[in-house]
Amino acid sequence: MRPSVILLLAGTSAVLAQGPADQDVLLLRGATVHTISGPVIENGSILIRGGRIVGVGRNLTAPDHAKVIDLEGQQVYPGMIDSASIANPASEHSVAARANGVTSAMLMRPDDLMGGPVSVTHLNGAGADATRVALALRFPAIVTKPVRPHESVEDDEEPATAAEEKRIPYSAAKKDYEAKMRALNQFFEAARRYRTSKLARRPGFAPDSRYEPMIPVLEGAEPLLVTAVREREIREAIAFAERQKIRIILADPYEAYKVLPLIKARDIPVVLGPTYTLPPDQDDDYDRSYTTPAQLYAAGIRFCIATFSSLSSRNLPYQAAAAVPFGLPHDQAYRAVSLNAAEIFGLGKRMGSIDEGKIADLIVTDGDPLETTTHINQVFIEGKAASLETRQRQLYEKYLARP
Repeated sequence: MRPSVILLLAGTSAVLAQGPADQDVLLLRGATVHTISGPVIENGSILIRGGRIVGVGRNLTAPDHAKVIDLEGQQVYPGMIDSASIANPASEHSVAARANGVTSAMLMRPDDLMGGPVSVTHLNGAGADATRVALALRFPAIVTKPVRPHESVEDDEEPATAAEEKRIPYSAAKKDYEAKMRALNQFFEAARRYRTSKLARRPGFAPDSRYEPMIPVLEGAEPLLVTAVREREIREAIAFAERQKIRIILADPYEAYKVLPLIKARDIPVVLGPTYTLPPDQDDDYDRSYTTPAQLYAAGIRFCIATFSSLSSRNLPYQAAAAVPFGLPHDQAYRAVSLNAAEIFGLGKRMGSIDEGKIADLIVTDGDPLETTTHINQVFIEGKAASLETRQRQLYEKYLARP
């Protein structure tokens, strides 16, 4: 039996000895607490009530009838956030991600042009707590050689062959780009007219589901998550945002390293794609995706790291870890999949770190969660223990037991 399991059973026995426990109040004690927002607390405790953290520190006293779990020798971190995922919260992919320490995700649809709402949800299998945090847009581009989507990196298809098959004549690509830009500008104009009519309460006004989601964006209450991969797309997306007077977050900007001063000057946050990504061009540096996080950090640009996938959400910690040998400080790597993600989407007061008042999304480990050898021993989502059972684990045990 693993030591972590023995510790958990010992903690459970202590709870039973105390008498009936209040399932709404939980005290985790004796662990090394990595708050992420502040210093590491040795032999720390976390008090949880109603799914929220109400105390963090040393020698916290458990209220009467609180459930107490002793975590001596273990580590506690805030749950990780996949800030761009296309996984269904109830899918097996999300279950696998949760078992690896990812407790919530920003869900988006990989649609063309206006991609609909981006919502944050907990990966507890329910998906009922989804809260909209942004609206997605894939910015138009002149594309003669499409960049392979991150979701297909696990295909058996040969990348070079696939790229050759999908080449588009420049004239056709430019025509498509111009048509999309006209459609985008017309959509924004129509959305502004719709907002004006709604505010004026004009006779005959009827709600329109096409433009209603745009109102928070036009009023500056919500950002637009803009996918812009190449340098030209990034520059045009930033210029478009300035003309429209809207806030944007750059999504998957592979060539952000080419326009760091511009992004910094406009204080635009960035959601980087996975570091385990093949360069889209044959003459790109092989390690470009690994070095970009450190470059953004050195430039003082707010950024986080995401998978833009459903299959690979479970690998989020390793996507962040891969940037560390290429210059990103280790503490910033974990921030890139926790507190930074929360802050970029306006959720910094609710999640992303271990602080009083925040949602109790926590992971208990036997080491650094960015290391592949580390075990995730327990996961708490909104203060409740989440199952770590996965299809992969079931298959492992099934075939391990074969005679």
